[in-house]
Amino acid sequence: MKIILFGTQYKDFFDVFIEKIFNILQKNSVDFFVERSFFEQIKNKTYLEKIKPIDCINFSADMAISLGGDGTFLDTASKIGGKNIPVLGINAGRLGFLADVSETEIEAVLQDILDKKFRIEQRAVLQMSLSDGEIPTSPFALNEIAVLKQDTSAMLNINAWVDDDFVNAYKSDGLLIATPTGSTAYSMSVGGAILAPNSSNFIILPVASHSLTVRPLVIGDNCKIRLQTASRTGVYQISLDGRSFQISDKTKIFVQKAHYTIKSIQPANHSFFNTLRTKLMWGADIREN
Repeated sequence: MKIILFGTQYKDFFDVFIEKIFNILQKNSVDFFVERSFFEQIKNKTYLEKIKPIDCINFSADMAISLGGDGTFLDTASKIGGKNIPVLGINAGRLGFLADVSETEIEAVLQDILDKKFRIEQRAVLQMSLSDGEIPTSPFALNEIAVLKQDTSAMLNINAWVDDDFVNAYKSDGLLIATPTGSTAYSMSVGGAILAPNSSNFIILPVASHSLTVRPLVIGDNCKIRLQTASRTGVYQISLDGRSFQISDKTKIFVQKAHYTIKSIQPANHSFFNTLRTKLMWGADIREN
């Protein structure tokens, strides 16, 4: 079995996480590698003397471990792309919807995975293309694709179509297209519905809409979306899971479901609804001690 550890920015308290991961995998004779950019940050750790780096080019593995927060999970998913490698998210960050395995669970969860006691959730991915033919370095997003204004004052005018059927002319600070995975991220913070991970839907919703009657819209994930944006500055910003760049408002955006999914490893005793209750403190009463 071959497992690759991914991370973004190393912090001192990661040592206890990494050492636990390394010890359990070494005890089970697992081939363990570390993605090179993260390896360069931890290569001087004595307990990793026998670990080798691996480059994110034409690599393969039986499993990936993402160590950090949800942002690290998104970065890991971007690097894995359509390679069909399941990802386990270990939470060394804050909220942790994607990376929800805690430090105290690491050994038990990894042992269960090695004993094949887990399940895999298929997470839908968005794919974007542009009318000018330009292709972003990574035109995919696991959480959301966001159209956002570039300046600090004037709103955007965004015309949206679903399957060539005109939906609305949004006047707002931006527009999100979110997956079920992304429904607990940016989308939730601007009032979008929460979708279960296995929902076959996307959400279209404005950011700070000028009209209070415009509401989030849930559509089937087999739909194709087209956006035409006008801004006072002539440019606007596109963000794919936080990877941002500018484009001209002469450029149309096309969004649809990608040809692959991200496979999220879920420990046997974890559930999406339990995670919601825990992370969002549903049912908690601050008056109780």
